[in-house]
This record gives sequence, C-alpha cells and structure tokens, in this order.
Amino acid sequence: MVATTSEVPSTVDPFPGWDGSLAGARSLQQRLAARVRLRDEFGLLRVVAGVDVGFEDGGAVTRAAAVLLDAQTLEPLAEAVVRQATRMPYLPGLLSFRELPALLAALAKLPRTPDLIFCDGLGIAHPRRLGIASHLGVVLDLPTLGVAKNILVGRHAPLGERRGARADLVDRGEVVGTALRSKDRVRPLIVSPGHRVSLARAPELVLAATRGYRLPEPTRLADRLASRRGV
Repeated sequence: MVATTSEVPSTVDPFPGWDGSLAGARSLQQRLAARVRLRDEFGLLRVVAGVDVGFEDGGAVTRAAAVLLDAQTLEPLAEAVVRQATRMPYLPGLLSFRELPALLAALAKLPRTPDLIFCDGLGIAHPRRLGIASHLGVVLDLPTLGVAKNILVGRHAPLGERRGARADLVDRGEVVGTALRSKDRVRPLIVSPGHRVSLARAPELVLAATRGYRLPEPTRLADRLASRRGV
C-alpha cells in the first residue's frame, strides 16, 4: 500500500498574475518559461505518475486522469479522475490554460507525490517553450516530461525503424526535444523535457517506461482512464 503522506498540494495557483486575456496568457507563458530548469534534478525514482485529459458532453466537461505507478515494476498503485466544467476552448499553444486546473485536482487526489510526472503533451517543444508539461512542472516545482504524438514546433531528421532510434527536434536553431521510436516500425513520439529533466535524459526515461506499446505506461494508462477506454 502506498503511504498517504506528501500529496501534491491542492491549492496551487496555475496562473499566477494572469488577467484572463489571451495576451496575458502568452505573457505568463513567457515568464514561467524563464523558470524552467533543464537539469536532472531528481534522485531515485520510486513512484512516477502519468496524466492525461479527455472531454465529455461534447467538450463541456473536462475529464482529467492521474495514475501513480511503481517506478521499477510500472505496476499501477493508485488512480484518480476529476471532472470539471471546461473553462476555455481549445486554442493552439494555450492547451495548459484549458487542461491544467483539472489535472492539478486529479494529481492532488493521489496518495503520494510522484518523483516524476509523464504528461500526455509537450514540454519545451512549444512556441514559447512552455507546453503543458513545463507549465505543470514549474507551478508544482516537480520533475516533468512531455510525451506527445504529434509535432507542434520544429523539425527532425529521418530516424531508423527500430525501437530506440531517435533524432533531435530543432526549432529556430534550438534543440527542444527528441523524435523517439518507442516501438519497431511505429510513428515516433515527440519527447520533450518539462521541468527539472534534461534533454538527454528525457528519451531514456520514456524508453525505460515503455512495455511493448507505443506509449510509455504512465501516459498509456492515464490515456485509457481519461478517455474511459477499458474503464
């Protein structure tokens, strides 16, 4: 049984100083991006989490899922689902403003703070270098990384067809992530560090958490829960 101490706090303000405008949201992203640290600032990984978001009632309800796993065996230890009224429409580059409140509430329901959070989404591979994984990591000051199915910014060179093949994702001359083949002959994932994780370590963490599927176990299980597949 997982200890019931050191939960993720439930009172974090994900949008400090935001005035509610789109211009203000982009300005806040730039301020928070300056706080991202791309260094491996974590010790032994004991428990990790995966988070993802789905929608119900034609998008009117946000369904956020968080799954806690043993970092070594990848066996699920706990899970949480939170439903909230959707606060804003989908706007490219501002996904975290739509999804983060519900995700924070789901994480707060887990019995223990994870040592690392895998996010279904992007980290610094974002126009303002603050995708949802980076935004989440900064406001919680926890190690996070993003695992996305598609590119938002940047390009990468072709990569081999075998598991583990990779290529740098480059945007405006800056490496912002890795295109990673997580399974033989499947489309690569876009892996980008969120916060307190390095560019070099992020794809290794994803490979270590992958068990025969395209997605790593933390986000695969969170995706199933968020979309109600297998639930």
